[in-house]
Amino acid sequence: MSEARPPLPPFDADSAIAKVQAAEDAWNTRDPHKVALAYSEDSVWRNRDVFLTGREQIITFLTAKWERELDYVLRKSLWSFGGNRIAVRFQYEWHDTEDQWYRSYGNELWEFDERGLMTRREASINDTVIAESDRRYSGPRPEHERGPGHGIPLR
Repeated sequence: MSEARPPLPPFDADSAIAKVQAAEDAWNTRDPHKVALAYSEDSVWRNRDVFLTGREQIITFLTAKWERELDYVLRKSLWSFGGNRIAVRFQYEWHDTEDQWYRSYGNELWEFDERGLMTRREASINDTVIAESDRRYSGPRPEHERGPGHGIPLR
């Protein structure tokens, strides 16, 4: 059985914000094994048009993602929460092997078990071509941008 991953449901505003920030921080490591520990062994994902089940498939998917999406930098923002569910909106920036930059916009729906592990993740994502000079993010979120009131721009 996997270790608990606080904060645990049911979520309040503070614990939901903390859960979202923890996810952002983990994804910004670009370490598929570290990221996968936040998900239950049988976690079910929909990521765009890809459907996955279980940590091994998550690790394989994330490994390929970060081989393709170079210098990936992510920002997540709490949209809503209730009980054991959280809704998030996000943006991330990355470039391909030909140095074309993108900003990817999306929404995620998350569901957690009693140990705080995510059992379900549904992500809808769209990509927009950007110039490198239009980048907003260059690394993990600075400390002064963390916490309530620090969302992400709408466009």
